[in-house]
Formats: sequence, structure tokens, C-alpha cells
Amino acid sequence: MRTSDLNLFIRIAETGSITESAKQLGISTAAASSALKRLEAQLGVQLFIRTTRQLRITAQGETFLFHCRQALASLEKGALSAHEIKGEIRGELRFSAPSDLGRNIVLNWVDEMLEQYPALSIDLNVSDSLSNFFLDQVDVALRYGKPQDSSMVAFHIASIKRITCASPDYIERFGKPFHPDDLREHHCLLYRLDGRLFNHWQYVKGSEQHKIKVSSHRISNDTDIVRRWAVGGKGIAYRSQIDIASDLQKGRLVSLLPEYESPTVELYLLCPSRKQVTPAVIAFREILREKCMKVIGSVEAV
Repeated sequence: MRTSDLNLFIRIAETGSITESAKQLGISTAAASSALKRLEAQLGVQLFIRTTRQLRITAQGETFLFHCRQALASLEKGALSAHEIKGEIRGELRFSAPSDLGRNIVLNWVDEMLEQYPALSIDLNVSDSLSNFFLDQVDVALRYGKPQDSSMVAFHIASIKRITCASPDYIERFGKPFHPDDLREHHCLLYRLDGRLFNHWQYVKGSEQHKIKVSSHRISNDTDIVRRWAVGGKGIAYRSQIDIASDLQKGRLVSLLPEYESPTVELYLLCPSRKQVTPAVIAFREILREKCMKVIGSVEAV
């Protein structure tokens, strides 16, 4: 089987369109259709049900999709090992990370990567806004949430819990909330990105579901400032567990509403196209996955 056919199959499964997938990969629709038929013939199964109105993946296609992703990931790791042996993890990697995660967590990981690959250089851009890869001259970006632009290559790094938290000083002065509705009576610390205010906090406990609209007199477009406000006792924050891992471990912040769960946030490493997925990007992806799992495990052990 051709790896190009496997990559095309994954892209079609993600976009739900042969035409759109062909466009993203820079090939004709006819060539994409032929490649899909070739793959189905090799497997001896139908991967998609095609009608005039829709393209729907089959049960066999879903099963193959899982193994296909696993196989390609294994091939990428093998290629990475080969490049490491040849000393080809080199050059400049222009990388963008969210403000809080970049300053307080990823910065140390960058140092470790540069020690491991001395021929590599990293140009770090710290910003919460999704990078314009062309204008910002960024090769790869670490961001929360899967991008709407399906033409990007999105590597899933980790699923991360959201935690409601406050400092011991704030809790001593204002008390703890025991139910999500109690948050309406507290000072909540809010974050704004590209004009959107994140002031709806969600919670689940068994069959209970709560979506609370909170208010605040402190709002910032920088997540690190929101974290600093929380540590400084200014209010209650709603943050990803990886961003506040160190604060929780050192007692600077305390987890609130432990009986209620909030939706996880997905962390992705984004590239503008498959051509930008270099050995250095793959190496960085593996480091990010490994480090995130360690941080998540350490927080859950607290």
C-alpha cells in the first residue's frame, strides 16, 4: 500500500469530501478517487458509502482508520529514529505557543530539546492568538482546540482537564463554592480571545449538567495574567490542569468543586501543510506528548 493513499484516506475521513481532500493535497479529484478505489481493492472492503449527497465512512472504514493512523505514526517514529542516527534533526524551527503554557511549561521543554539536538535552533513566539503562519513566519504552533481550517495538519498532543481553582488566600477571605451556582457570587477571572469572552463555565456530575455564566471585574487577553491573578488571590479561575500544574503541586492554587467534572480541552500541534512536517517537527511532537503525559500524571497524583 502507498503511504500517499493512506494519508489521502485519513484526509477524506476527516473532511468527508474527496474533492476537498484532493484540493488540500494538491491533486485532482479524479486522482483522489482512483487512489481511494485502489486502496479499497487492495483491502477487499468498501471504506466509504458514496451517494450523490454525501460520503459516509463504513464500519470497516472506521476500523481501518484507527489502524491506519497507528501505522503512519509508527512509520513517522521510524523515520525520526533514522534521521536522529544520521544527525538530521537540525535547522531552525519557528514555533508558537500559548502565553501561559509557553512561558511556564514549554520553555523548559524547549531547553531540553535543544540539549538533545544541538544542531537545531528554535525561534519561540509566545501568543494566545492562532498564528497566521505566513505573516508570523511560524512553522508550527501549539494550540488548544482543533482548528476549523481542515487544510492544516493537526497532531493531537493531549486531552487536558479543566480545573476550577483559587488561592488559599482567596478561599480564606471569601470561602469555597460548593455548587457551580455558587460561582455567581464570587469574583471570577476571565479571558478574552479575538473578541470572544470565555465567561460560560461548564460542569457535569452524574446526570446533572450546569453551564454557568460568570462575571468579573478582571478580564485579560493573556492567560498567564489570569493565572497570576488567581495565584495572587484576586479571584477564581477556570484553567487547564497543565497550565496550573506547578501551582497546584506547590499549594499556590487549590482545586475547587472536585465532585464536578468540566469538559476536557484538546491540545494540538499545528502545521500549515504536510510539507512543513519535518523530522524536527516530529521530534518536537513526540517530546510534547511525553512531557504532557508526565505533567498530567503528576497533577492527578496531587
